[in-house]
Amino acid sequence: MLNRLPFFNPYLHEQETLYLSSGKKVAITKYFLKFKKWNGKPVPDSYGNKTVINFNGEPVFAELAVLRLFQSNAWDGVWVDSYRRKFRAGLPGVVEPVRLSSEQERIIESIKSRTGRLGGCWDVFVWKDNQFLFLELKRNKKDKIQDSQRIFLKAALEIGLTIKNFVLVEWDLKN
Repeated sequence: MLNRLPFFNPYLHEQETLYLSSGKKVAITKYFLKFKKWNGKPVPDSYGNKTVINFNGEPVFAELAVLRLFQSNAWDGVWVDSYRRKFRAGLPGVVEPVRLSSEQERIIESIKSRTGRLGGCWDVFVWKDNQFLFLELKRNKKDKIQDSQRIFLKAALEIGLTIKNFVLVEWDLKN
């Protein structure tokens, strides 16, 4: 699995220590990204007024901007919309939800069987060849890791995933 993502700036990352309910601490790689705010036509479904990002002229949420970054580097993946229990490749109201392949669904279901729910699943799930990553996005000074996300991480580690399958992305808007 990747230690570093070559299409992220290698100088803009660090390790963040997370404490699991078991007391175990794990160091997860965290990258920092800045996005331009979307100033075009409003999106049909703002999901309770989520910030809309301009990703190469496309209005997207931060989760979809990170997904697009991976897609532009030959990865496939989805935004895991835990709130509405859907997997998405585009904005709600613009692009219909997608289904996972049986292999990706098996990974999610294995973790979900330990947690009892999809809630807590990290925001973006991407894969390429035999590699896959879960990415959790947090807006700078506005979000923090939730207990349900720690539970998801712990369950994933229990089924054999490693910390190298997880990445934190701290993002903000460009000034």
